[in-house]
Amino acid sequence: MATQISKADFRDAMARVCAPVNIVTTDGPAGRGGFTATAMCSVSDEPPTLLVCMNGRSTQAAMFLANRRFCVNVLTHDHMHLAGKFAGATRDMEARYSAARWQTLASGTPALSDAIVNFDCEIEEVHIVGTHNVMIGRVIDVRHGSGGSALLYVDRNYTQPTGLGSFGG
Repeated sequence: MATQISKADFRDAMARVCAPVNIVTTDGPAGRGGFTATAMCSVSDEPPTLLVCMNGRSTQAAMFLANRRFCVNVLTHDHMHLAGKFAGATRDMEARYSAARWQTLASGTPALSDAIVNFDCEIEEVHIVGTHNVMIGRVIDVRHGSGGSALLYVDRNYTQPTGLGSFGG
């Protein structure tokens, strides 16, 4: 029989998992929003699909669900200040957006102009799992942007890749 682990133990263990940092944006009839997320991954390449997890208690959750679209903007290390703003250090949405240059994609979502890559998505499904909305997005467009080192999050800190490790036996 499985043992129940505590929320604190789980969070401490997940803090050890390195993840790329993204800003997820939306715009539409319900308004413009955005948040910082590390919980994003590919689901399928046929059709191109990814998922993003968003806290269902966020004041923006209803906005994302009503707009039915989002853009995942993969950040470089130079975007650390922006990641903090969209993580909640800055509450005012206009102030968040004014801190960077944005383009509007075909779906109407804001795309960070100098992101590594932007994934323009339409929400296909939403699953509620515990405290979070798991948004499944069909990728309708991809914009390849800047180079640069990816902004990563591990041990509750932002970092960047330090070089290529060695692989093999």
